[in-house]
Amino acid sequence: MPLIQPFKALRPATGRAADIIAPPYDVLSSDEARVRAAGKPWSFLHISKPEIDLPAGTDLYSPPVYAKAAENLQKMLDAGVITRDDKPCYYVYRIIMGSHVQTGFVAAASVIEYDSNRIKKHEFTRPDKEDDRVRQIEALNAQTGPVFLAYPDAPAIDAVLSATVAGTPDADATADDGIRHTLWVIRDAETIAQISRYFDALPALYIADGHHRSAAASRVAAARRSANPHHSGEESYNYFLSVIFPAHVLKIMDYNRVVCDLNGLSKEELIARISAGYTVTPAAAPVKPAAHGEVGMYLAGQWYKLNIKPELIPTDPVARLDVSLLTEHVLTPVLGIADLRRDKRIDFVGGIRGLPELEKRVNSGEMAVAFAMCATTMSDLMSVADSGQVMPPKSTWFEPKLADGMASHVLD
Repeated sequence: MPLIQPFKALRPATGRAADIIAPPYDVLSSDEARVRAAGKPWSFLHISKPEIDLPAGTDLYSPPVYAKAAENLQKMLDAGVITRDDKPCYYVYRIIMGSHVQTGFVAAASVIEYDSNRIKKHEFTRPDKEDDRVRQIEALNAQTGPVFLAYPDAPAIDAVLSATVAGTPDADATADDGIRHTLWVIRDAETIAQISRYFDALPALYIADGHHRSAAASRVAAARRSANPHHSGEESYNYFLSVIFPAHVLKIMDYNRVVCDLNGLSKEELIARISAGYTVTPAAAPVKPAAHGEVGMYLAGQWYKLNIKPELIPTDPVARLDVSLLTEHVLTPVLGIADLRRDKRIDFVGGIRGLPELEKRVNSGEMAVAFAMCATTMSDLMSVADSGQVMPPKSTWFEPKLADGMASHVLD
């Protein structure tokens, strides 16, 4: 089967993108979504966070929530604010955040290639979150949240992107957060075929973000395949909505750690214990790590630079990650945190919030110590995925985020 294929996108009508696009469903709470959607009847939050149109306190995973999403999508269709292309196309999607620009393709990616691990994963998923996305897809009969993929170096594919963005965009909108989202439609049959050939020649694609969405798409496809006596492999449920960027343009930010107590240790005892694995140096200014093996620590109003002892860095692609080293030499043996997924004593702070957020969490007394991490690289991510392993929880924070509502994939 082809690695990717064009599809007939459901997307904003001309001039309506600014009314529609919204942050991904999983970056806002219900209360935040209500505020963001206030006075915006066509915001995609009415589809991705439909509980905002139901009484406060509604169970987020109850049938009325998914039914409301379907009702809201139909309203947008009936009103003509979103339309569907009449033939399969590829799309080019550009995001601009400040000086950072990243441009990629919107395409339907193969579930079969995902299942066979040619579309490679690097995270575990949670069944409850998968269940939620399965119900959402089934209720809408569409995938509305794109999976964020990356492709390895491929200059020929990059050249198609560059040529496309030289033309007039079909949608162009700046979101509430100042991030600009632009879409071009590729309708030319020869260019579409060329793109498909270029991607089929790639050894793999890599999931950057969207493991639950891709896993849910796989489950929906399996269920529909088994229920369809005439299954051919050509059905749209065999593919999932994706946005695929060149790996070299992606921006991964640090994903930092804060811990609420010192596990019974004094400040001095903590530093002494950490010194078994790291060289600890007081710093006169906040420490934003810039190199592998370096960590910033904020403790009792003081910043410290931690440098892992070189002999402790293994060759294994997971074990050598900075987040793994901190867990192996500090979080587990010193602070007593064995399970990063479930332990309530630890929390995680996306790098978009900056080092002042770490200081704030500690200075308020809510947390006792903060660790500023060096950002994981795309090379790290791809090495882990290539090895068939998974990263520790909260290893990557991608910015900017994809917008929901720019393009959706209908399951005919």
